[in-house]
Amino acid sequence: MKILLASSEVVPFAKTGGLADVCGALPAEIQKLGHEVAVFMPAYRACKNAGVDQEDTGIRIPITVGSKIVEGALWKSHLPHSDVVVYLVHQPDYFDRVGLYQDAGEDYKDNCERFVFFCRFILESLERLNWFPDVLHANDWQTGLLPAYLKTVYAEDPRFQSIATLMTIHNLAYQGNFWHWDMLITGIDWQYFNWQQMEFYGRLNLLKTGIVFADKLSTVSPSYALEIQTTEQGHGLDTILRERSADLIGILNGIDTNEWNPAKDNHLAANYSADDWQTGKAFCKSDLQKAFGLDVDPTRPLIGIVGRIASQKGWALILEVAKQWLAKQTAVQWAILGTGDSDLENELQQLAQTSPHTLAARLEFSNELAHKVEAGSDIFLMPSLFEPCGLNQQYSMQYGTVPVVHETGGLADTVINYTDETLSAGTANGFSFSGFHAHQLEQALARAIETYAQPEIWKQIVENGMNHDWSWAASARRYESAYQAIHRARFRPQSA
Repeated sequence: MKILLASSEVVPFAKTGGLADVCGALPAEIQKLGHEVAVFMPAYRACKNAGVDQEDTGIRIPITVGSKIVEGALWKSHLPHSDVVVYLVHQPDYFDRVGLYQDAGEDYKDNCERFVFFCRFILESLERLNWFPDVLHANDWQTGLLPAYLKTVYAEDPRFQSIATLMTIHNLAYQGNFWHWDMLITGIDWQYFNWQQMEFYGRLNLLKTGIVFADKLSTVSPSYALEIQTTEQGHGLDTILRERSADLIGILNGIDTNEWNPAKDNHLAANYSADDWQTGKAFCKSDLQKAFGLDVDPTRPLIGIVGRIASQKGWALILEVAKQWLAKQTAVQWAILGTGDSDLENELQQLAQTSPHTLAARLEFSNELAHKVEAGSDIFLMPSLFEPCGLNQQYSMQYGTVPVVHETGGLADTVINYTDETLSAGTANGFSFSGFHAHQLEQALARAIETYAQPEIWKQIVENGMNHDWSWAASARRYESAYQAIHRARFRPQSA
């Protein structure tokens, strides 16, 4: 089969979150299964420094965007560790900017126009390339117009009629909501601006558009697929998602084991595997303590945190527990890496200044330090309010670091809470709590600390996580099945 994957960000070209990791790893795994895959993404300013060769195809295409014509160019590259083709859509006025979607915390005012152009350009380029896919895999609101264009603007063209579509929701909270007059920019007839299709409380909603028009829907974990159909986590789209529940599947993300593998990670002080992790992690722990200015102490449990410093990630809970434990001088250390909300950052800085040898906060983005935290920590803390899939808990278990998580979304699907029963079954790989309250986080974290003091049990929990296959291989096979199912359905004869 021919698969076109469209995404607004792809590792290593440009990234703001987990979407880029997925779209940088999945295509290569699909190709390994024997399919022809091409990736399309915008040519952001960040792509120039991706460290991957890029060449101009010479293709130039004028695109109608509302009442004007905008020309774009198509460049070509590939994903590292594979020969999957990546097509980069060049249009400097739209994409040669500081950020992908915003600058200084403010969304670009023409975001709708930018991604209308991106979607139209993708479809127009297929004729120039003489390459029409069997399945078009759209990802998040930035590509939500693609399924709609195929069933409206391009509906009468037989070359497009055979293209089946999968729409993947990576985070339902981000929907691409714009004022209703932006409907004119899309080039789609006003008749589709109604509450059942593209309209959402008087506004144009591009994620809803993709959900309505796609042949099949997926999201990034089985639990999240259920959660987004509830009023609590449906962000206003739960009704339409329940209506399409038969077409909605949850496929757990994998991790890129070329990038995240403690046996060959160049960022680490020592490499190790499930066979010799105790020695390797001891070196990595000491290295992490030095890097963060913490006391070098092999006996004290080290709690690591990596990610956005935002309310969704459970920082209200983390700060409350950290303050209590610092006040009680609980014998643990904290290594925190990330950026985000300025008020939360200020609180962290104050705690770090008060207890510099116990809690260290590096308020920055650093890929190297992220690897060091995953390898050098004993415990990884991830108490997210909601988490569609989450990758850090999988990185942690790959690196022999035991996660403590809130039981939600992909965290619930990957982290098996330690009990006598799960330990006996050989499945326990972490600690989890169900209610989103600080005292429940503290109880789960305290259980982890108590278990850390029991080396044989801790060893089994660590090795359960390390010996699990967290790679994309299994997930890619599920995507392959989804592609094949929607492709067959597109050509299934209609009953009389």
